[in-house]
Amino acid sequence: MTETPLWLQGRDAVIEAADPSEFRHGTPDYHLSAVVMPGQRTTQHAPGSLEAIVESIVQVFEMEVSHKKDPATWVSMVSEHFRTNVNGGGWASAQDIADQGSYNVLVGDSVFYKPESFDGQHDVFHGAFPNGFYWEVLEVLSPPPVVTFKWRHWGSFDGEYHGFQPNGKTIEMFGMSVAKVNDDLKLLEVEHYYDPNAFLGKLTGGCPVAHN
Repeated sequence: MTETPLWLQGRDAVIEAADPSEFRHGTPDYHLSAVVMPGQRTTQHAPGSLEAIVESIVQVFEMEVSHKKDPATWVSMVSEHFRTNVNGGGWASAQDIADQGSYNVLVGDSVFYKPESFDGQHDVFHGAFPNGFYWEVLEVLSPPPVVTFKWRHWGSFDGEYHGFQPNGKTIEMFGMSVAKVNDDLKLLEVEHYYDPNAFLGKLTGGCPVAHN
């Protein structure tokens, strides 16, 4: 029997297999995903289903771009070929994400968000969602090699966001992504379609964030 490739074994397996030196600030901790997320998600996918596989790959991708310094160590993608964009905008490479940060790349400059340093961007969102900021696949609309899927991103607004005080409400964002993968199900390209301002505006009550 052929062994399941590492990038398809799940986020915990990829973290365990990595050398600790690959991480920016030590081994990441995702225990809240195991404790909190199951009770808040709106979908349940059968193990081995396409939905479960897609969700797992994206979770590995998110962990790697957030915590692993060198794109050459990212097993979820073919890093030298990978590119991504939002709403048909300009393309960003794996190195762009490593240099700028995924929030800066995927949210960009907005009246409700100002780009931060790599660490600063994570501090902003982790501060606003101290009890976790979760992501689930809602539905997969097409199979590989071009996988189209709907998703939901959510968290409880329990911490300050750019000076705006929390209200404890669940803040949700919905979108669709189109991912091109190779024969090994490694990511080659991902296009995202969503409105970040509809989500971010809920954190500020519709008020703009000061841009210095």
